[in-house]
Amino acid sequence: MLAIFIIFFFYLCLAAAFAATSDHNVLLKSALSVAGGSVYHPSKSSSTALCGTTNGTLSSSILEDGGINESTTTKKRPLRVLFLSADTGGGHRASAESLARQFQIHFPGSTYDLLDVWTLDGVYPYKTLVKSYTHLSAHPKHWSLFYHSSNIFPVGSLANIHSNVLCGRRIKRRIAGYDPDVIVSVHPAMNNAPRIATRKLMKEHGKYIPFFTVVTDLGSGHSHWFEKKVDKLYVASERIFKLARRRGRTPSQNIVMTGLPIRQDFALQSQKLNGDRTTEDGKKYQKQVKTNLSLSNDRPMVLVMGGGEGVGSLSQIVDQLHDKFVANEIDATICVVCGRNEKLQTELKEKDWNKNNKSGSTVEVIGLGYVDKMADYMVAADVLVSKAGPGTIAEAAAVGLPVMMTSFLPGQEAGNVDVVIDAGFGEYCKRPSKIASRVSEWLKDEALLQKMSQRATQMGNPTAASDIVLDIGTITQAWIDANLEASNGKRKSILSSSSR
Repeated sequence: MLAIFIIFFFYLCLAAAFAATSDHNVLLKSALSVAGGSVYHPSKSSSTALCGTTNGTLSSSILEDGGINESTTTKKRPLRVLFLSADTGGGHRASAESLARQFQIHFPGSTYDLLDVWTLDGVYPYKTLVKSYTHLSAHPKHWSLFYHSSNIFPVGSLANIHSNVLCGRRIKRRIAGYDPDVIVSVHPAMNNAPRIATRKLMKEHGKYIPFFTVVTDLGSGHSHWFEKKVDKLYVASERIFKLARRRGRTPSQNIVMTGLPIRQDFALQSQKLNGDRTTEDGKKYQKQVKTNLSLSNDRPMVLVMGGGEGVGSLSQIVDQLHDKFVANEIDATICVVCGRNEKLQTELKEKDWNKNNKSGSTVEVIGLGYVDKMADYMVAADVLVSKAGPGTIAEAAAVGLPVMMTSFLPGQEAGNVDVVIDAGFGEYCKRPSKIASRVSEWLKDEALLQKMSQRATQMGNPTAASDIVLDIGTITQAWIDANLEASNGKRKSILSSSSR
């Protein structure tokens, strides 16, 4: 019986793979054919080109070598952008919003929507994606079991087949309602079924809708991130690049190394630091930011974070930091981002921190709720103490801030620890007492902190969101031109070509 099941399963996988390949080729031939029968493919040569095998007369928007004809795409028209995401942690939405901001900057008048296809159009268990993540992420062992079991080929393939069969039509109708010029996925669960639905929609409506994936993980990534036939896949590290090649068989020419998209505020702060906080200009600007935040310029500041919910053993970490600084006679300010944890914020405010301080050192503890000026606080900080979230690490690196990582979610966040350690701008410690000891050692070694800051700066890419959007926007503009030419009769229509 087991042998029969295995044979049947692999038959389904092969059939699905063949169907997907066949469907993709038919769509390209029908939607992208020009007089002479040439076929346009997503870029296969550079980060800003559309290219492929061509025969016959080319569209004026696309050059014979596959590059974009800039004379036809210099006008930056507004774009309708559809982001695919889900609120499983704050990082996916934050990445989408940072990219959306760049679309509005570089392509004025652009509009965007965020769509969670599974919550709206999924069947069980897909429609419980957000609720399930909330529960599982609060129980790391349960999450680890789910993550790793779903990250193997048989399970992933069956999930893709199952979700496409049961949800594909509804997803296609949902996407059609937005009439997007371009689709950008920033979530691992929003690639296979939405991409296939988009290709079917393209065939029905007679226009090419480019589909891009921006991987928002830094050191590890679930296999569902990686699709072979996306127009482009944007990754933040060599680790993710190798995963995409191995797990998704994504062609290397379709993978773009950019960095993680982070908020525009960090790019602006990086500029004001002149790219290096260890220079005289950088130190001068840091003091200015501290003054603006009503923080002391006479002592270093340690920024402690526990995620958007203010979770983690923050209270123990703060207590240990305070006590260790006092014991080592280190003057410091500890700013604690509590998030929604109002109880912790109140406790920090009401606690008598000087009760057992016999050293005479000044250690101020400041409890913060939600912080709107996170980039400012990271510039003002000398050390960041935080869980190993990819967005937080990328933001810290953008402003040259050393990181002490205190926890990580098994699976996608595990590799982030290695990225930071390998780059030399942070460490991982789990025990609050050990965290406090190491941070104390850092603060007493100015040369070490300076070296770590410089390594963080080398790792950071504060303009990643802008780079990604310029690339996506340029490619999308070229496809819009090609679609307009098709509708004006310069190429064969989808109906006439698909009827042959």
